[in-house]
Amino acid sequence: MVRGKTQMRRIENATSRQVTFSKRRNGLLKKAFELSVLCDAEVGLIIFSPRGKLYEFASSSMQEVIDRYKRHTKDRVQPENQADAQNLQHMQHEAAILMKKIELLEISKRKFLGEGLQSCTLQEIQQIEKQLERSVSTIRARKTQVFKEQVERLKEKEKILTAENAKLREKFVGLQQNQTPSEDKEGEAVCTDSSEKSDVETELIIGPPESRTRRLLQN
Repeated sequence: MVRGKTQMRRIENATSRQVTFSKRRNGLLKKAFELSVLCDAEVGLIIFSPRGKLYEFASSSMQEVIDRYKRHTKDRVQPENQADAQNLQHMQHEAAILMKKIELLEISKRKFLGEGLQSCTLQEIQQIEKQLERSVSTIRARKTQVFKEQVERLKEKEKILTAENAKLREKFVGLQQNQTPSEDKEGEAVCTDSSEKSDVETELIIGPPESRTRRLLQN
């Protein structure tokens, strides 16, 4: 049966904890001594008890071991520090160049706006004038291009509206042609009614009944 690994945790009982510390400390110091003798290794071991008491072992001298450790770690970390320092120096140099460019751009901007021209020479003013003329020419060319594009869009819109108007006109003419026969029939009906009504006597005759009878017979 395989036993599971027990989880290591702090010993709660103070007496048991002190006894375990003493045993493990002595065993660790013994192992350090054996390692230095058997393997001819330079060993330095430092232990502080829970109460702050110092226990140490050094195969030669604790100070020599510590100095050697510092030299080793310094040689190991120095290349990284040098790389960081070089990167930092490069970034600072790039930042200084960018700040100089920004400053020059700000000066040029103020000159283009007509500010700070007192210190400019005649040649510098002429160069600024030529550059402004080139800028104005570029802006006018762009303006003309924008106008042309707007005119082309309006022409396309006019074509679309003209085509829609022609379609509506064709539909209107068709509707008129469909309504013409019915209107003619209505006109004929009106004429027929008027002719029929014309046969009806509309003449007003004034007088006695005999005279009206004779007049009707004569007609």
